[in-house]
Amino acid sequence: MENTKKTILFEQMPIPKAVMTLAIPTILSSLVMVIYNLADTYFVGMVNDPIQNAAVTLAAPVLLAFNAVNNLFGVGTSSMMSRALGKKEYDTVYRSSAFGFYCSVFCGLMFSLLYTLFSRPLLSVLGASPETVAATAQYLKWTVTFGAAPAILNVVMAYLVRSEGSSLHASIGSMSGCLLNIVLDPIFILPWGLNMGAAGAGLATFISNCVACIYFFVLLFVKRGNTYVCIRPGMLKFSQHIIVGICSVGIPAAIQNLLNVTGMTVLNNFTSSYGSDAVAAMGIAQKINMVPLYFALGLSQGIMPLISYSYSSGNIKRMKDTLTFTIKISLSFMIIISAFYYLSAGFLTSLFMENTAIIAYGTRFLHGLCIGLPFLCMDFLAVGVFQACGMGKKAFVFALLRKIVLEIPALYILNWLFPLYGLAYAQFTAEVILAVAAVITLLGIFKKIKL
Repeated sequence: MENTKKTILFEQMPIPKAVMTLAIPTILSSLVMVIYNLADTYFVGMVNDPIQNAAVTLAAPVLLAFNAVNNLFGVGTSSMMSRALGKKEYDTVYRSSAFGFYCSVFCGLMFSLLYTLFSRPLLSVLGASPETVAATAQYLKWTVTFGAAPAILNVVMAYLVRSEGSSLHASIGSMSGCLLNIVLDPIFILPWGLNMGAAGAGLATFISNCVACIYFFVLLFVKRGNTYVCIRPGMLKFSQHIIVGICSVGIPAAIQNLLNVTGMTVLNNFTSSYGSDAVAAMGIAQKINMVPLYFALGLSQGIMPLISYSYSSGNIKRMKDTLTFTIKISLSFMIIISAFYYLSAGFLTSLFMENTAIIAYGTRFLHGLCIGLPFLCMDFLAVGVFQACGMGKKAFVFALLRKIVLEIPALYILNWLFPLYGLAYAQFTAEVILAVAAVITLLGIFKKIKL
């Protein structure tokens, strides 16, 4: 089955319009997701209890670990589907989507089981202290024990839908859950509602992810016969070329996120030694910094189907022009937002908690985090190109460079040189080097490809 409208988008639509068609819904859904993450911090902060706020921060690495599965079967499968579309191999597209769907369901259920069995030692590894362990455990009960499968599945299904160019529907599904979560948060968290604190934030997240999954199931039912996304059990087949095609991109992407979890865990353990105020402030600064970060991530993910299709169909000029246009947009935005954040760090931190110590910590943390944003966008775009073109090894090397070689050692060194405040500059240190490596690697790729 060939969908003419999707072919026009990938092959004939002017690049600025094609990029905006794919990227704007993805960026919007990413930003709504950030707002939803900020909502947890904001409404938990309204309880004015640093322990509850620290619980959400300490639990973050576990939720970030979901992205390992999201990337394995979301990024990996969507890349495989878009490359197969470019080659007109439609049976591969159908079977790839079924493989990604059912594997993500299985992994979500395994996440829930393993966390439930090993929750006590895991909480210790996360850096939970005797005063924060109970609140952290309650938050994770809803988001992991009950919520791992729907949390993973709704993200993976968004990737599958986006791979065929239906970026708007993918974003509506993601945003529906996020917006519902924002509505439910104050009801479940605050004293005038159910007064559940951090546990209420977890429950709201669980319900919202379930609703997002329902949206995607309804969408696929309505579009049956007019979509390349197939979740029929009969299409699930463990074909070697499909598994290799998905895993060659998905495994490096998954490892990248596991390394992100490791980095965040190391950071939280360092920060927790300075008390719950420091942990809460670092969590606030990180979530404020996520707004532009998710803009860059949404832009890089949004153009991936167009990059994949153009690369696999041999239209390298369109691929290169797409990337050049995207770099101009992303880099310009990041420079502006980085300057704004640096000048407004204190005010932005104060929006989340009226606590003098936390505002002081958060201001200095945000200063360190925001100056790395322009460099980070180049890294994101480079990795997005690697994933879109099936260059999993290059994405894996960048993941190792970012965390193992650069950022985690920088956390140790900078914390030793500048106790506590040096931690916020580790990401900046890593991203400057990675941005240079990204430019060099991308130039090398295009030199090897015949225009």
